[in-house]
Amino acid sequence: MADKNDSTYKPVATPVDDYQLEEGAKVAGKPNSFMQIVILGFVCFGCPGMFNAINGLGGGGQVDSTVSSNSNVALYATFAFFSVFSGSIHNYLGPRLTLFIGGLPYVLYIGSFLNYNHTLNGTFVIVAGGILGVGAALLWTAQGAMVLSYPTENEKGKFISTCWIIFNLGGVLGALVPFILNYNSEAGAVNDGTYIAFLIIMVCGAALALFMKNPSSIIRSDNTQVLYPKSASVKEEVLGLYHALFDWRMLCLIPASFASNFFYQYQFNGVNGYLFTLRSRSLNGTLYWGMQMLAAFVFGNYVMDKESLSRQLRGKLGLGIVTFFTFLAWILGVILQKDYDRDNKHYDRIDFTDSSRAAFPMIVFLLYGLVDAVYQNYVYWVIGAMSNDPLELARFVGLYKAFQSAGGAISWKVDVWGVDYMTQLVVDWVLMAVSFPFMYLVIRKLPNIST
Repeated sequence: MADKNDSTYKPVATPVDDYQLEEGAKVAGKPNSFMQIVILGFVCFGCPGMFNAINGLGGGGQVDSTVSSNSNVALYATFAFFSVFSGSIHNYLGPRLTLFIGGLPYVLYIGSFLNYNHTLNGTFVIVAGGILGVGAALLWTAQGAMVLSYPTENEKGKFISTCWIIFNLGGVLGALVPFILNYNSEAGAVNDGTYIAFLIIMVCGAALALFMKNPSSIIRSDNTQVLYPKSASVKEEVLGLYHALFDWRMLCLIPASFASNFFYQYQFNGVNGYLFTLRSRSLNGTLYWGMQMLAAFVFGNYVMDKESLSRQLRGKLGLGIVTFFTFLAWILGVILQKDYDRDNKHYDRIDFTDSSRAAFPMIVFLLYGLVDAVYQNYVYWVIGAMSNDPLELARFVGLYKAFQSAGGAISWKVDVWGVDYMTQLVVDWVLMAVSFPFMYLVIRKLPNIST
């Protein structure tokens, strides 16, 4: 066997069912792998969860969405670039430090909106967005590597969905904050108190990362130890990244990666931000992220971890469910979208109390949340089925976030360009539809084991 320091060394993707876990007796006092994922979920709750809540209001809670959209372009551009290398950075620093460093820029980002309320300094918001892209690349790569490396083979759906549920609880509670604080307000932008509340929660979320335990001290539910080595050298990481990038399975996941965040801009600005009053946007955000929690729980625990089905069959069933709800949501979205467009500058915003107008668009927005949850949870499950090697998973997740963020950067720029909403909807739908046959190619090659 070639030594890893030898120039001929080539990392090889390890099939999940062939990857041998280190045997170890359960040691009293050793951290439980599931509890570590719960803590990880609360880190995500405090940082990206709060980010999603404020972003879901449309325009970052501001009347003019242009500054927020330009900030998101900068965010996703740097997110895409640094995600290519974030897996390798994570493999050197380890998950705890990577999470902490990745969480700090979220605080700066919300601070820039607080500053904007007083100075209208859009440049600061855009720069803060660019810096946040670097932090998000690190945080999400560490998150992905942990939720795919810590569970046993038949718990991956549970671990992915648990982290997703707690993370989106941040979106639910974060959306409730502006709903309560601005319930009696006629203003179109959120107040200082809202941003300060978000800022405090983000500080706590970033700090919580420091309480994560070293992976080597963690025991899984089957009493095996988590194998989470660090890279031996820069050369090993460069080779590993190269082979991960050109792994045919990763290439097949590029369409899904690119599409998986592309729709946020349209849904947040073109639907929620455009159609509804501020307090209704906040309520919609609560329901949107709440639906994500419910969908992730059911999909992860009762479909993707169904032990009576082989892994390949679970993959096919999951893909069928994701495809069905994706098409249902976008078909209903077309019915909603045909009645308005962004050129109508004097649109009478909908309040949730007007049930005759609010019911259908709120249901559509709720379905958008459901689709986001099952789609992204499914992609994570597919990546987790490709390997159990933490170093390799970190690279796969980093590349997934890179292409995802490239799509996000383009989508927010589309909003800045003023592209009409129906065109945006069709593009979002087509991108997701194109990804399904490519994911099927990966699924049909999975070893057909039962756990």
